[in-house]
Amino acid sequence: MFIFTIIMKPPTDIYELIYVSTMAPTSPISVVASIAAMSRKLNALKGITGMLIFDGLRFCQQFEGNQEDVLALFERISRDPRHDAVTLIYHGPLQARRFKSFSLAFTSADDIEVLSRLEALKGHTGLAAFSELLPTLDCEIAR
Repeated sequence: MFIFTIIMKPPTDIYELIYVSTMAPTSPISVVASIAAMSRKLNALKGITGMLIFDGLRFCQQFEGNQEDVLALFERISRDPRHDAVTLIYHGPLQARRFKSFSLAFTSADDIEVLSRLEALKGHTGLAAFSELLPTLDCEIAR
């Protein structure tokens, strides 16, 4: 007779979401700095942390925090006219924050195809690709 013990992990109250979008063609490049500056302020107020990656055309953002706040932020971004083709890559519970010290870390991606490839992935495959991307970025906080 086998006896199995199920170990229940405590529920996490941290939720993460990753998306890719294309910068709207009518937006000037200066919009990137504007998005980063405003996001840092608003994220700090809501206790949201995360990272924004920009490749010159596409944004990839990961953010983490309370589920309700994270989903509301994504909804707002989805309606933002500075973003086109907002594609949800992954969302779900997170055991520990990846970017706990940053209301919004920012870096660029030198490979202009990396976010295009990520955009085609969904779910855990997208999450794994995002995680593999982090060490390749020119950014200490992504390591």
